[in-house]
Amino acid sequence: MTTTSSSTPEPAADEVTAAVALTPRQTVQAMSGLMMGLFVAILAGTIVSTALPRIIHDLGASQSSYTWVVTLELLTMTATVPLWGKLADLYNNKLLVQLSLSFFVVGSLVAGFAPNIEVLLGSRVLQGLGGGGLIALVQIVMAAIIPPRELGRYSGIFGAIFASATVGGPLLGGFLVDSPLGWRACFLVGVPFVLAAIILLQRTLKLPTVRREVKIDWWGAVLIMGGVSTLLVWSSFAGNKFDWVSGWSFGLVGAALVVLVAAVLVERRHPEPIIPMDLFRNRTVTLSIIASALVGVSMFGGSVFLAQYFQIAQGYSPTKAGLMSLPLIIGMMVASTIAGGLITKYGRWKIYLVIGSVLLPIGLALFGTIDANTSKYMLWSFMLVLGVGIGLVMQNLVLAAQNDVPARELGAATSAVSFFRSMGGTIGVSVLGAILANKVTETLNPGGGSSGGGSAVPNIKDLPEQVRTVVENAYGDATADLFMMSVPFAILALVAVLFIKEKALLTTSGAERRAAEEPDILDA
Repeated sequence: MTTTSSSTPEPAADEVTAAVALTPRQTVQAMSGLMMGLFVAILAGTIVSTALPRIIHDLGASQSSYTWVVTLELLTMTATVPLWGKLADLYNNKLLVQLSLSFFVVGSLVAGFAPNIEVLLGSRVLQGLGGGGLIALVQIVMAAIIPPRELGRYSGIFGAIFASATVGGPLLGGFLVDSPLGWRACFLVGVPFVLAAIILLQRTLKLPTVRREVKIDWWGAVLIMGGVSTLLVWSSFAGNKFDWVSGWSFGLVGAALVVLVAAVLVERRHPEPIIPMDLFRNRTVTLSIIASALVGVSMFGGSVFLAQYFQIAQGYSPTKAGLMSLPLIIGMMVASTIAGGLITKYGRWKIYLVIGSVLLPIGLALFGTIDANTSKYMLWSFMLVLGVGIGLVMQNLVLAAQNDVPARELGAATSAVSFFRSMGGTIGVSVLGAILANKVTETLNPGGGSSGGGSAVPNIKDLPEQVRTVVENAYGDATADLFMMSVPFAILALVAVLFIKEKALLTTSGAERRAAEEPDILDA
């Protein structure tokens, strides 16, 4: 660690603390810019799902490209979250946020004007790089400028935005694709809002700058991203491109484990590891990471498989299927917002984690009873239960971890919880999706072999009445089985939450804590 020259007196801790504190108006303005950028970044990952068939057709691409348009963005976003989190502990967070927003803007513009599939795939990497930064950095900056005691209400807003962008993206994508603007608008619609966020943050966000010599763990970063990407590629293709038990599976999983073990060895020896191993000695952080990964399956699975269920098992159009998901969004938004306000008012947070963790397996089990003929009113009530459960759990796990680590590890802890949530969701959706495809194929073609679940998704409107009924029932029953399979993961998340010890929420922001802990390395 470097120190400044003795001829320049260091500011007192209380002076630096006062300098980094924002006024209420500045806080609201900065939060507006952060939330605007976050909403657009998350939206980019979901809005494209509805537009993909038209995109692949217009660009003359192959079916394999269909998967990679989604997978590349998701791989880059998930794999880079820990790196962004560590950079946040070493460099100015404002600069990093603007850098991630810039990556996203460039990627969106390139995607919107892409002349061919190769350029589009490259743009998705840039979008994923920017999106990974925003998912990690927005929560880190929130913790830096807002004390944990006050963070509850803003975390509730964060959860509501995350939920609405995740579930509402396909609905907006359907509208844009069917409009005169076409599929390119799905990539370009967010650019003005991100540019506005960059300008707003430049004017309102004030954060101290870390002043010390640092050595970035590039080997650790490469190994972590390589291992995680290999696992995600395996989970995306297993059961589709090749069998779960096959040479490809053993090879990819074995390679991923070797790379990740090497990453752990590197991380243990580096002075500035991307994911500090000390984090896992912290009981609250470790349990929050475990619960977050398990909750990821429920959160992402609910939005992905419900949309398909509504369109195939119940015969709704893409737009109506999106509208049918509104109770899930409402449940998540209302629960996260109300719980956040109550946490700020009373300072208690574990009760909401426990209630949400109880509602999660109940909501999943309720969906385990559905079929092709389940009434929309029952489905709405089930979605409300599941949405409230997710809304109470998702952001409060991040809050619990942020409240129990030193300010210098705030970025790493925050990104670790978010990273494992994304990992759990990505792998869970891939595995459950392959199982659903196999179950449907076995039902529609008994004795014919599943062939990895590679059958094409049928267009219900084009099928004869008798065949359509069989297909609807097959998808309805298979979807119910998937939700029931998710129940044990939700129960394990509840167990992890029960063992988290509630600690009083701190009343100083991350920047103020860092100024008090290490006043010699900060410039106000």
